[in-house]
Amino acid sequence: MLWFSVWAVLVVGTLVGAWFLLRSLWRSARDLLAELGRASQVMADLSEQVEELRRVQEAAAVPLGHTLFADKDELRAERDRLQRERDDRREARRARDEATRAGWRAVWR
Repeated sequence: MLWFSVWAVLVVGTLVGAWFLLRSLWRSARDLLAELGRASQVMADLSEQVEELRRVQEAAAVPLGHTLFADKDELRAERDRLQRERDDRREARRARDEATRAGWRAVWR
């Protein structure tokens, strides 16, 4: 009779432990599927954004062609415009960097 009660307790304990384990696995699987659904939605949104950005980029792209026989004055004017834009961006970046450094100096003084 003693062995019967020992085995009964072991079997019941195993069944209870298995129930808790299966419940945990079920909850984990359910949460995983929910996250996969959310991830697929995010991927769909990102692919739409990438497609839109690609369309915008293609629309804004400047066609490059042969410039061997192009007017040299037009080419020089384009080069000068690009250099001015580059210099303006460089100056704006220097101003932002200096403002950042000034902020850092103010914090550390």
